[in-house]
Amino acid sequence: MLNIGILNLQGDVEEHDIMTTNAFKNLKLEGKTTLVNNLKDIYPCDGLIISGGESSTIGMHLEKTGLDKYIVQSSIPVLGTCAGLVLLSKNTNKKQSLLGLMDITVKRNAFGRQKFSFESEIKLNNKIFNGVFIRAPCVEKIGNNVKILSKFDEKIIAAKENQYIGISFHPELTDDTYIHELFIKEIQIYKKNKLG
Repeated sequence: MLNIGILNLQGDVEEHDIMTTNAFKNLKLEGKTTLVNNLKDIYPCDGLIISGGESSTIGMHLEKTGLDKYIVQSSIPVLGTCAGLVLLSKNTNKKQSLLGLMDITVKRNAFGRQKFSFESEIKLNNKIFNGVFIRAPCVEKIGNNVKILSKFDEKIIAAKENQYIGISFHPELTDDTYIHELFIKEIQIYKKNKLG
């Protein structure tokens, strides 16, 4: 049974919890979620979701609790949405703590401040998905091993590198579990490869 942790600090934690539970049901898999605040919470998890919020604050919490070192050293699969995408990056346009797990440079607030939030249809892996953008970042540069999953207005809004997926928008604010299902499948692949 898979156990997916959801960082319980800021953002749409409850919504990610519901979407992950529904994704397990849609995939007909046994799975559960764990709210993660500290190292003790994350140890049993097979993957971690880092949702939106203020990336600088979330980064400081990860450092203070030692979660940052664990996430990097354990190579646990991570889905980062909005602020989570910023934290997965190696570089951003503001000096702050980053996990540096994806060879990408991210621009914060690439689509403008909160009042410029919007929804738009996007294409992700040839699937039409409703993107909810709230103070959304975008990916400005990618390394050789990074796969672009989606673009909007010529800006990269979803990318993947190994077991890490970073997304500019908020999939948890829709009724479509596609991205959460994608992440669950990524965890399954990672675990299978790890076990050899």
